[in-house]
Amino acid sequence: MSASFTTRPEICGTFGVVSSTHWLATQVAMGVLERGGNAYDAAVAGGFTLQIVEPHLNGPGGEVPILFWSEREQRMRALCGQGPAPALATPAYFRNLGLDLVPGIGLLPATVPGAFGAWLTLLRDYGTWELADVLRPAIDYARNGFPLVPRISQAILAVQALFRQEWTSSRDVWLPGGQVPAPGALFRTPAIAATYTRILDEAHAAGADRRGRIDAALDVWYRGFVADGIDAFYSREAVRDTTGQRNRGLLRKSDLADWRATYDDPLTVDYGRYTVAKCGVWSQGPVHLQQLAMLRHLGMDGLDPQSPAFVHRIAEAAKLAFADRCAWYGDPDFVQVPLADLLSDAYARSRAAGIGELASRVLQPGSPGGLAPRLPDLDAAVRTLAASDTRFGVGEPTFAALPPVSEWAARELFVGDTCQIDVIDRDGNMVAATPSGGWLSSSPVVPGLGFPLTTRLQMTWLDDGVPGQLQPGKRPCTTLSPGLALRDGQPYMAFGTPGGDQQDQWTVAFFLRHAMGMNLQEAIDAPSWHIDHFPGSFWPRSQTLNRLTVESRMPAATRDALRAAGHDVKAGPDWSEGRISACTREPAAGGGLLLRAGANPRGMQGYAAGR
Repeated sequence: MSASFTTRPEICGTFGVVSSTHWLATQVAMGVLERGGNAYDAAVAGGFTLQIVEPHLNGPGGEVPILFWSEREQRMRALCGQGPAPALATPAYFRNLGLDLVPGIGLLPATVPGAFGAWLTLLRDYGTWELADVLRPAIDYARNGFPLVPRISQAILAVQALFRQEWTSSRDVWLPGGQVPAPGALFRTPAIAATYTRILDEAHAAGADRRGRIDAALDVWYRGFVADGIDAFYSREAVRDTTGQRNRGLLRKSDLADWRATYDDPLTVDYGRYTVAKCGVWSQGPVHLQQLAMLRHLGMDGLDPQSPAFVHRIAEAAKLAFADRCAWYGDPDFVQVPLADLLSDAYARSRAAGIGELASRVLQPGSPGGLAPRLPDLDAAVRTLAASDTRFGVGEPTFAALPPVSEWAARELFVGDTCQIDVIDRDGNMVAATPSGGWLSSSPVVPGLGFPLTTRLQMTWLDDGVPGQLQPGKRPCTTLSPGLALRDGQPYMAFGTPGGDQQDQWTVAFFLRHAMGMNLQEAIDAPSWHIDHFPGSFWPRSQTLNRLTVESRMPAATRDALRAAGHDVKAGPDWSEGRISACTREPAAGGGLLLRAGANPRGMQGYAAGR
């Protein structure tokens, strides 16, 4: 692709910009800015809208990490909406079931659903709008209908047998009239609208002011009727999952009641004139930072972003960073992670020195601070798959290819991703959030509430002594990874992407392309790739080594050179790698801010807006 052509313009304005993975969420957030809301109000309204219009990728029962820049406080903050493991969830419990891994679907892998708590905490502490106002668009779409993108129909089609035969509460929601809904049809989820409306009614009765009403809503969710409904379903019902058996859940009301969303200082690494910020080591965000730290020493300046050298060096840095994730990352409230060493320039330099002209074929965690790495049992995936029931999907969102409507049938299955929203307002406040979890195929709909819960516990290990081991009250190391960047010490960019283990790969290449001079849309549109060279985060945690999947738009000469360097190159569809959203701010001549935004064209639903 010529740098002079992009799939849509880079948005530019001075009032506000939004980019997200669905045009309806983008427009909802932009509408909030137009009516006087700030970036936090807009992000929360857009985030709740994503729960409704992208139910195959996130939902009310999911989680969300949020990074933001407060113009008033002149600082970046991270807000953790990743809930922890239930008190009953122990390695011994799963071993007694004869399991080597936590299942990928069903009730057993639930964590505390953190999205509601994180969104409301952000709204309470930094927003200006009433909860009822930011929830209104989501309630309207749930009650009155939203257009189904094809991927939603594909997601329902892939698991319709499970819904019909086993998860009947999901059948009642997602198979209206007993049929897979058609792409483009208006679809309604009235039970979610009723749940949110009841929360607002109870919160309004209990709260004397805006802050009190938001706190009351949090109480209703985590200690009121929502928690009661979750407790009743998870403690009494046994549902089929990937074990091939029916199992009861471990999540209880007490787990929800004890949880709060928490603030952290983001982790940062400098790259040239930029300072890139990511969430803490309870996420995979530091993988992005470790790659940038290594790439500082690999001569990236001046490389063509479609050249073999550009792709090879990033791919090899990613292999090393993801190996470190497997060996070292875990909830810092439970694990002593050698983070200072992992992000140090000395460690990055030593790791970069091991990158040569040929592709690595082995998993190579490092030894930060001289410590010996310890990996989990990577053969657990093989044993688990041999004994599991995979007819109804795996850990990630699962989709079936749609044949002509007249002959729909389950065909090839492939996995999906999640959501993203980024907002900058006219005052310069910035929000980047990556909502996920609780997608429609993750677990059965909780009766009376209208939505399923997250299955993020599948990202833990049962092995003793590894940082990612399952423990009660401990957060799994989520793949969700929003990003912020400063430029010349000043707040500059909010960005992120869906994509599971690909998130902190696609965004590294995007960031470097932009830092080298491409505008946001050019950097998003450019041919991209990802590696598979580590145990996957989602069940069954299978490991692939030295696989490099590139878009077929990548020059043939580049693909050939990468194969010659030893990469196992797989050519994917032309527009298959990346789901990136991004917004930037910079001083405008004469005062104020110049705002820009770009959005992902892949999948034909992401959109940016602004003026």
